[in-house]
Amino acid sequence: MSDRKNLKIAFVSNNAWSIYNFRVDIIKMLIADGHEILIITPDHAIVEKIVALGCSHVSIDFDNKVINPFTDLKFLMNLKRLYKKINPDLIFHYVAKPNIYGTIAAHKNGIPSVAVITGLGFAFSRKNLLYFIIKQLYRFSLSGAKEVLFLNNEDALLFVRERIVPLHKINVLPGEGINTSYFHPPAVRQKNPTFQFLMSCRMLKSKGVELFVEASRLLKLKDYVFESVVLGFFEENHPDSIAPLKVQQWQSQGLINFLGFKEDVRPFLAFADVFVFPSYYNEGVPRSLLEAASMELPIITTNNTGCRDVVEDGVNGYLCQIQDPFDLAKKMEEMLLLNEQDLKKMGQKGREKVVSRFGMDKVIHEYRRIITQIS
Repeated sequence: MSDRKNLKIAFVSNNAWSIYNFRVDIIKMLIADGHEILIITPDHAIVEKIVALGCSHVSIDFDNKVINPFTDLKFLMNLKRLYKKINPDLIFHYVAKPNIYGTIAAHKNGIPSVAVITGLGFAFSRKNLLYFIIKQLYRFSLSGAKEVLFLNNEDALLFVRERIVPLHKINVLPGEGINTSYFHPPAVRQKNPTFQFLMSCRMLKSKGVELFVEASRLLKLKDYVFESVVLGFFEENHPDSIAPLKVQQWQSQGLINFLGFKEDVRPFLAFADVFVFPSYYNEGVPRSLLEAASMELPIITTNNTGCRDVVEDGVNGYLCQIQDPFDLAKKMEEMLLLNEQDLKKMGQKGREKVVSRFGMDKVIHEYRRIITQIS
């Protein structure tokens, strides 16, 4: 990398945990290449681990869930002042408000920036007033971005069709990438005394948690013996959040075993028989699916944007209908009836797909390409 100029590169997101969890390999690569990395997020306990990588961290507060013209204008001005002060050579923005207001702030300061659309999320779930406001904000702000990266072709196509971003600015990444050496299947998968379905996600309705619960209820009526385990964390201010009390009720009814947030999901993926993710959220490419497939777990997920990029129906898992607990229960029943060898073969096919298409090396290549153009 000696022929490249060392740059000061900023990563800006609403969540420090997502920066560390999804992009730690990219950050390590950039530091190894000699670049100075600055992370700009709200404070979080994970910041210590980010700094330990060799990054700097700047704390900035903002609400990514609510559109308020006064607080958003304040956020924009704060970013504009911050960018002028730290003067990075390149900025990567993630999620809606950094993509919108961060891109504007960077453009006003003459700093090249890249917007990474990690998924269309709640705002694009229905064509209401919020959808039209966000669409106009994206159209205005992303005109100042050097490049706009998407995690799947469908999201990219929507932005082109809606004339939000011109085609020449768009590139599609193979998801966020996955470190297949880190998420590696166990040498010997432990045989469970009870068949276990596992779901790992943010505790949002649109991630399909309630559908998983209802499908589990339907299967238990047929006297199948299995366990439905859920890992995840609550987002208190999210309009789609599930109430903790409701999760406690499901647990007391024996429908799920909720284990809360786990920083390292690998032991749970190694123990489970099948991974379930019935999302109807506007996904990019769900990281949880990449992790499960990389660890050779068969998967049940919805025939939904981003999800079907990872799972080929009948090959490394099953696709179920969106928001249909009966079809999900049917697919779970089919998994329960498969023999051990067929489950193992599905898992192996999933890992083969992830290694060939979603390996972290492919994402790192794209980041290096962008950085080379700047330097």
